Amino acid sequence: MEHTTAMGIEVQKAAPSELAQRVIAQTSKGYNGPAILMLEDGTVFYGRSCGAPGTATGEVCFNTSLEGYFEVLTDPSYAGQIVTMTYPQIGNYGIDPADVQSAYPGGSDRGANTPALRGMVVHDMCAVPSNWRSTVSLPQYLKDNGVVAIENVDTRALVRHLRDNGAQKGIISTEVFSLPELADKLAAAPSLVGENLVRTVSCAEPHSYAAADLPAEHAFASAAAPAQPKYRVVAYDCGIKRGILEGLVRVGCELTVVPWDTPAADVLAQNPDGVFLSNGPGDPDAVEETYSQVEKLIGQVPLFGICLGHQMISLACGAQMEKLKFGHRGGNQPVMNLLSRRVEITAQNHGFGLVFPSLGALIPELSGGISEHPADGDLRFWAERGIAPVVDNARFGRIRLTHVNLNDGTAEGIQLLDRPAFSVQYHPEAAPGPTDAHYLFTAFARLMDGEPDYLNIDIAKDRLAGWTFASE
Repeated sequence: MEHTTAMGIEVQKAAPSELAQRVIAQTSKGYNGPAILMLEDGTVFYGRSCGAPGTATGEVCFNTSLEGYFEVLTDPSYAGQIVTMTYPQIGNYGIDPADVQSAYPGGSDRGANTPALRGMVVHDMCAVPSNWRSTVSLPQYLKDNGVVAIENVDTRALVRHLRDNGAQKGIISTEVFSLPELADKLAAAPSLVGENLVRTVSCAEPHSYAAADLPAEHAFASAAAPAQPKYRVVAYDCGIKRGILEGLVRVGCELTVVPWDTPAADVLAQNPDGVFLSNGPGDPDAVEETYSQVEKLIGQVPLFGICLGHQMISLACGAQMEKLKFGHRGGNQPVMNLLSRRVEITAQNHGFGLVFPSLGALIPELSGGISEHPADGDLRFWAERGIAPVVDNARFGRIRLTHVNLNDGTAEGIQLLDRPAFSVQYHPEAAPGPTDAHYLFTAFARLMDGEPDYLNIDIAKDRLAGWTFASE
């Protein structure tokens, strides 16, 4: 008998008999050996292996997307993490390599475009996909790429535990089942806080990306042809996703992608029309080599940052970051644009967030006459009042809060009013996720064009126009 400890409850679980193993081996799923998941607080889940054999440690988090598991799997922002998918069956439409999100060019530690995450947890792994685009099953892809995974886990119980107790370190193993030994290995694993994971997912050398690099396999799903090249943009690769590169190219950007620690002087020497700061993994405070360069770029060239890039701009402005209890990961996060008053359903993947009051004191005459930040820190205060508050920042002048998460009231976007720069905490390229926030790529183009009200775009109007993101 095996013992499963879940949220303090001991559950008896019989190991499959030899006959049962032979029967299961003849099914489409096949028989895979046992696997175990242990959390830092001692909670243990038993299940079956559904990926590569081995042992993996990382921060256990969860993603609430109903689809897009391959994009999640190959998102470099998941470096250092073990991802739990909340949807009960994963893998039913298989894998098309054209959908890979990692733009990692390859290095000594792993090959090009390979997953950066440490492991995966699912309830049921589908071994026989059904989709005209699929070329390989998800479990086979995991095995081919060395990703340890576990299935037959009660992911409802696991996610409830993480929501109640917070994301925490965990270990998955298909080879070690001694709880004391697992606990020792887990204790020795590094924490996500303070670790610079960006260096593990960024390119080592600059490279270009243009309309010719758009995947032909995605032509069937494209809303419109890419705009004619108009802007020369330098993109900092902190773990950039291919979907983001594609989104920039589609609004007319010719990109030079540079490593995460490229000096600001080298960027400015290229005389770009704008600079983009990408998504990326881990603790933003540990990426000083990037945000120290961003501080030198602010005011010199138009800037647009997403996810970690948003945090880089915030840190360059002297802000503080906080680690969220369990983060935002999924394609269903509601965000209000305080300028247009439209609600966007957004794709997100981050475990840290901006503490908006740390940017400075409120300017009452630009904040609806309000002079004090909400005492509880809940920024839905501003959404309820229809106000986009502005603070006085010691480094760069006036900074406006532009976007707020409607689930928990955290900051989702800022705009520097005295410098050409803005950023959002979420992923506008919809890989995977909804397309509500595509307009932000157009907003960046409008910023580079010098339009003063570049961010005030009505997404409902653009949706009705067929996602052309017209500025008229």
